[in-house]
Amino acid sequence: MAKAIHSMIRVRDEARAVDFYRAALGMKVVERKDYDSFTLLYLRSEDGPFELELTVNKGRTEPYDLGNAYGHLAVAVDDLAAEHKRLVAAGLKPTDLKAMQHNVKPFAQFFFLTDPDGYRIEVLQSEGRFH
Repeated sequence: MAKAIHSMIRVRDEARAVDFYRAALGMKVVERKDYDSFTLLYLRSEDGPFELELTVNKGRTEPYDLGNAYGHLAVAVDDLAAEHKRLVAAGLKPTDLKAMQHNVKPFAQFFFLTDPDGYRIEVLQSEGRFH
């Protein structure tokens, strides 16, 4: 059986990306591999084994074209309102809190963040299927 272990995104500025993911999601670099033309950074939060792999292509100055296929990364938090308030105070500009229903029943409470490279991150209340 397959187990999800990481997702990779390309970023232009290593320090800016690492600072964002630390401040926004509490992720820390657990491993860094430097190569001639690129660097790989593996970030993880204390809450689980899943990692975000940041690929930094050396010399890249232009923004990446995220295209129309990229959706978002998603994380769950215990207190959505408190996390939203913390991120607003940190100047990270989360979207407004939203709630979705399905068949007239609560389905999800969430908001989105955008990282320095334009990747969207959905922050969900840890409940129901998102627990």
